[in-house]
Amino acid sequence: MRRTDNDTWDLASSVGATATSVAAQRALASRAPDPLIEDPYADALVKAVGLEHCIRIADGDLPVDDPLLDRQRMCEQIAVRTRYFDDFFLSAASAGIRQAVILAAGLDTRAYRLPWPSDTVVFEVDQPQVIEFKSTVLEWLGAALPAERRTVAVDLRDDWPSALRDKGFDTEAPTAWIAEGLLIYLPPEAQDRLFDHITALSAPGSRLATEHMDIAGLSDKWAQKLSERSRRMGSPINLTDLFYAGERNSARDYLGSKGWRVDVRTARDAFAHNGFQLPDDDLLALVGDSGYLCAILD
Repeated sequence: MRRTDNDTWDLASSVGATATSVAAQRALASRAPDPLIEDPYADALVKAVGLEHCIRIADGDLPVDDPLLDRQRMCEQIAVRTRYFDDFFLSAASAGIRQAVILAAGLDTRAYRLPWPSDTVVFEVDQPQVIEFKSTVLEWLGAALPAERRTVAVDLRDDWPSALRDKGFDTEAPTAWIAEGLLIYLPPEAQDRLFDHITALSAPGSRLATEHMDIAGLSDKWAQKLSERSRRMGSPINLTDLFYAGERNSARDYLGSKGWRVDVRTARDAFAHNGFQLPDDDLLALVGDSGYLCAILD
């Protein structure tokens, strides 16, 4: 079903199901030989959601007719992505930042699995039902928190900055923000508004990480091919219905205009940084110099 301004979802439908799929890939990658990442909670969270195709991914029951859907390729792709954002937070912590915000947190378990300094506060922002589900499952698992976790149960289309401040967010303290797997699911104007809010809430020295992709330069073939690949994994969701098309500012240019110093690591460089080779693939070729973005507010 195509997105609307007031649509809703849970972790088994629409945009929420993509978060479950990503968690399934993390579960799979965590069981790889000499894994680059370790997410000890992803498998249980995916099984609790109960989506059949995501459970198959987590268990390694993958189709073999697509070179990017074999176990090794999938593990490398999600491990590179996850490690980038993990390292971003760890680097921020090493620099003395003690406030972190995970936007559209979904089934992200970094509040539990990263070695945060004990005086860190990690805020997770997402819809109430998503927050409640994850918190319940992790409590049942007995997951321990190395630092303080504060949940902010609010839709990003609502007044989430006020909800964040109401939870004790300190606008005078430098903050590490991530918006992982989020931008493409926002309308162009909502993406700008998100960055405006982050900028207004951020003290000098704050950091932000997200994916980098030149959406404006993509053809319609990219979304179609991505959706076809998702269906071969068994997903009933048409991804093209979830993305917002149309011209939008690139994150790099927009953040640069707001006073952020921006650094982009291409996907090829990110793979090489972790000892992998970016696979040759027609889908990847369509996204050009896509990769990951880190920005620091002066």
